[in-house]
Amino acid sequence: MSCEFISLELVDKWIIFGFLLCHHKIGQDQGHKMWIGALESSWVIALFRDEVIYIHSYVQTLFDSMKGYSKRISEVKDCYSHAIQKATYRHRERRKFLRTALKELALMLTDQPGLLGPKALLIFMGLIFAKDEIYWLLRHNDNPPLQKGKGKNAEDLVDRQLPELLFHMEELRILVRKYSQVIQRYYVQYLSGFDAIALNQMMQNLTVCPEDESTILSSMCNAIANLSVKQVEDNEIFDFQGLRIDWFRLQASTSVAKSPLPLVEKRELASLIDTIVFHTKMVDYLDEILIETSDLSIFCFYNKIFEDQFHMCLEFPAQNRYIIAFPLICNHFQSCTHDLCPEERHHIRERSLSVVNMFLDEMAKEAKNIITTICDEQCTMSDKLLPKHCALLISQVVSRKNKEKNKKSIPEQTKPGVESYRKTREELTTMDKLHMALTELCFALNYCATINVWEYTFAPREYLHQHLENRFSRALVGMVMFNPDTNEIAKPTELLASVRAYMNVLQTVENYVHIDITRVFNNALLQQTQQLDSHGEKTVAALYTQWYSDVLLRRVSAGSICFSMNQKAFVSLTAEGAIPFNAEEFSDMNELRALAELIGPYGMKLLNETLMWHIASQVQELKKLVASNKDVLVALRTNFDKPEIMKEQFKKLLYVDNVLQRMTIIGVILCFRQLAQEALVDVLEERIPFLLTSILDFCQHMPAGDTSVVSEMASAAGLTCKVDPTLATQLKNQKSEVEEDEHLLACLLMVFIAVSIPKLARNDVSFYKASLEGHANNIHCMASAINNIFGALFTICGQGDIEDRMKEFLALASSSLLRLGQEADKEITKHRESVYLLLDLIVQESPFLTMDLLESCFPYALIRNAYHAVYKQENSQT
Repeated sequence: MSCEFISLELVDKWIIFGFLLCHHKIGQDQGHKMWIGALESSWVIALFRDEVIYIHSYVQTLFDSMKGYSKRISEVKDCYSHAIQKATYRHRERRKFLRTALKELALMLTDQPGLLGPKALLIFMGLIFAKDEIYWLLRHNDNPPLQKGKGKNAEDLVDRQLPELLFHMEELRILVRKYSQVIQRYYVQYLSGFDAIALNQMMQNLTVCPEDESTILSSMCNAIANLSVKQVEDNEIFDFQGLRIDWFRLQASTSVAKSPLPLVEKRELASLIDTIVFHTKMVDYLDEILIETSDLSIFCFYNKIFEDQFHMCLEFPAQNRYIIAFPLICNHFQSCTHDLCPEERHHIRERSLSVVNMFLDEMAKEAKNIITTICDEQCTMSDKLLPKHCALLISQVVSRKNKEKNKKSIPEQTKPGVESYRKTREELTTMDKLHMALTELCFALNYCATINVWEYTFAPREYLHQHLENRFSRALVGMVMFNPDTNEIAKPTELLASVRAYMNVLQTVENYVHIDITRVFNNALLQQTQQLDSHGEKTVAALYTQWYSDVLLRRVSAGSICFSMNQKAFVSLTAEGAIPFNAEEFSDMNELRALAELIGPYGMKLLNETLMWHIASQVQELKKLVASNKDVLVALRTNFDKPEIMKEQFKKLLYVDNVLQRMTIIGVILCFRQLAQEALVDVLEERIPFLLTSILDFCQHMPAGDTSVVSEMASAAGLTCKVDPTLATQLKNQKSEVEEDEHLLACLLMVFIAVSIPKLARNDVSFYKASLEGHANNIHCMASAINNIFGALFTICGQGDIEDRMKEFLALASSSLLRLGQEADKEITKHRESVYLLLDLIVQESPFLTMDLLESCFPYALIRNAYHAVYKQENSQT
């Protein structure tokens, strides 16, 4: 049986070198046939690894030195011509047959693993034949014939279906290893139940059996007679090396001249013992048999062909599913090392590790590229469904009605979804081909969970996971489409639609390969909520934070955009096209909800902190302005009930417009921040309603004392706090060391703003637009600025006098506005009613002031009349 799975290449080598040593035997009929057959099968023979010899020229050279061998030389030349013309075709057809045979064998054994026992010999025969063909192809591909023949050598030496043969070899190897116990159980029973009995009977039938031979045979019989399946179940380690050595001893002793027991005359005995030896190898020598019959470590020395075959397979969709064979073969490289040559172990090890890593990386990259192409197509189709594309359809309907008048045929726009209609099932679209290629490649990546190469373990799916995560992160940032030169950026709703389309495609990857796509989403999306991702690149959160703080809010400060309280958005006041973008398309609640969904609470916290940093910078500048007017402001504070002195002191104030402008900027930032916080709450109510309810419960029922922790938690969830913790933290970082100075500056800033409010009435753009519920120059945002800034400033001063100071502010502001009513100059009181409304807004938004307090300082009838006047004025203008 051991002769059944001997390498045919090895046999050819034996024949050629054997007959070269006893060349006079070539003339015999049987010897001549073997000689011709061996020479016609190839034009090179391996000496060691990738070292080969062109055998025909070598033989010719040898025969040239001998007389009377001209006929043999011409035979060798004919064999060479035959080899270069026919051998490639013959071996190609063998590979073709072996692909089918091994595939059917693997399918049968996968379905019925119990057949691995009785069909073991067939498996090893198939493996050795396939190994021979692969070795033949490698050697002959790397060493083309010295003289070109007429056959299609070049084509036949490039086998695009080779990965399939390699894969089926690996498949059989895996089956043998996986079900090794099935094979062991079968052959343990075979040895004890048949072989031992047959050997015992044959021993008894021997007429002559010397004592030494009898001892060997009895020992062999006893070694296999007592085997049991329980030993296999108990994972007992078998060792039949002694039995096999006894067989060698028996062959040696019975093959000498005048042996009492000539083995050549006992063919049945020799055949039985040879079969027993094979059966023992199936029990304790299985891994070595696998290496002997299917070791492909030769690829280590044909690395260029190995890599070329891999890339050829990667580019050939029909063979993609078999590509996993290449990284699996890297595990074979270890078997080509030798204890007597330890210095090459390191190089072979490094080679195998680098190649398996490169193969798995290339496979994952290709899968990632296919997925990316599908994602891009899905994003394009998703974009076609956006509401902005409805205008063309509406225009088509209108033009269709006017068709008779114009008599011009306008090409109709292709509606989304047309790509789903099919006329026949045979026509494959690009998407069909991509999905097919993805299926095949993912089959390969999913074929085995791990690949062991030397002491390392490689996980193919993790390569794909890492590539998808990196690609998804880059795609997220790419889809933002931020252009720092033109300040263009994608609308959050459009980005969200594209991200969802992308994620839907990635979710389907789980249908092809066992990979946790949710982990990809969590890792990538979580990184996009930070300032920088794991590669140090800007994230979605960072880009939108930059755009909203540096582009949108700067445009608002420039005066072309107004914050509308009833629309809850920033609205462009200029004609469309006057500024690069429409503010309402980026700042309404839908857009901010989409932004909150994209960057989550962490990203919104980053946006919040950035906005608070800008506010803190403005407050720092305000403190400098207050310090430069300190004496005047102290006088104004102490003489607030003396109109004449107040009027004279107010004239001495410097930078009044600057203070009002900075407070307006702060107010605009805070109003935008409030919109963002509301959007975050809307998103969290949908995503984590129970957790949000718990946070709200904490806020409403927190005990007296230090509430900073609860306030920070509430602020992070988008809930409104009396004193904003983020703003308080930013202002605290800029606070001076002297507490008294800080408190005095805060009080004087309050006075500065309170006495400066009436000056807003002179401004031409301070009129209140009732349709927007806001002033054209955004001074209504000052209400948020006054309540938040002073709440934070007096909190960090720690004197617990917030309400008293806010009452003082109300008294100062109301008295200043009441004096405005006594002015006779129409230029000074141009928009007096609009400014009155600011006082009402301050009280409405304040957590420290009430309407009763306002009524005690400022008659509400004036505010009511002011509302009537501004609404009437806008109606008269329209």
